[in-house]
Amino acid sequence: MERVTSLEDLPLRTNLQGLTPYGAPQLHVPVALNVNENTHPIPDSVARDILASLAEAIHSVNRYPDREFTALREALAQYLGEGLTADNIWAANGSNEVLQQVLQAFGGPGRSLLGFAPTYSMYSILASGTGTTWISGTRDADFELSPVTAASEVTRTNPDIVFLCSPNNPTGTPLSLETIAAVYDATAGIVVVDEAYAEFAPTGTPSAITLLPGRERLLVSRTMSKAFAFAGARVGYLAADPAVTDALRLVRLPYHLSALTQAAANAALAHSAEMLAMVDDIRGQRDRLVVELARLGYSPHRSWSNFVLFGGVTDPRETFEALLAEGILIRDVGIPGHLRVTAGTENETSQFLEALSRLGRAGTPGQTDSVRAE
Repeated sequence: MERVTSLEDLPLRTNLQGLTPYGAPQLHVPVALNVNENTHPIPDSVARDILASLAEAIHSVNRYPDREFTALREALAQYLGEGLTADNIWAANGSNEVLQQVLQAFGGPGRSLLGFAPTYSMYSILASGTGTTWISGTRDADFELSPVTAASEVTRTNPDIVFLCSPNNPTGTPLSLETIAAVYDATAGIVVVDEAYAEFAPTGTPSAITLLPGRERLLVSRTMSKAFAFAGARVGYLAADPAVTDALRLVRLPYHLSALTQAAANAALAHSAEMLAMVDDIRGQRDRLVVELARLGYSPHRSWSNFVLFGGVTDPRETFEALLAEGILIRDVGIPGHLRVTAGTENETSQFLEALSRLGRAGTPGQTDSVRAE
């Protein structure tokens, strides 16, 4: 049997040819600040309850799990509040799968998806995977997105679906409720607000969930990966009109959320106060990054997430490699003159800032004095 040696030898779908899979570098380094994980471990008391819940669930894994993950939907509705019930909630293996299911239900060949670049790179990849045409809209200065700009892009492109990242990844910039409402009013299609980093916004900031009443085409996506330190568990979810969750049932795989996933997520949600206690510390380190990066001569963008995008980098690739040589992994997101760093623990953040100070904006040692003089 002849061995197939590359993708080019396979009858791959035309719209997937030439693409590369999503993926940040997976390297074992002392300080990993590249994929916006919550670098704080789950508290021991919560971990024990999660383990107990898993131990109980393991006795029934010879049977299929609850296909409707009812208890989890109820727990998520209680966590979000705003009068939501289990009928408003959907969940899947990470918010990426949630968004994929949205495109499977409402996108596809002959339909289009609008996003505002630079934004989460998985949006265009998910569009390709579902045969949905990707449209890249423009932003205002400093990666902001005003109601006028957003609505104008919607009117100009007439998409079937709009993805709004709030706060935006990879820039960290927040999105106003006024912009979301303007986009919704400008289209007859589906509007998805991706609030993966919503818990890191200033205390009291209203969520797009408050806009759901009366807007049956509005979907608000969330994840447990970030604030809940649950990235490895893969649990994402959305809130929407019950008709939307009915639509997603048409495209989900049977029993797509395992019994173990449901058990772990339910146990974590029962301890939401403890799980979210670390958010204030992460906000503090994020704000510290903004202050210190500016002091070092860089141009950090305002961030309501758990990361900071900063400009003024003379050679992003050289700086990235120089930091990596010191055991510190951050992210080159492909924006000229910029790099992105996750807010880690106090110690991790200190190690990053100290290393960057030694390197200076040129990405090589010995530039610190000139940076501070600028």
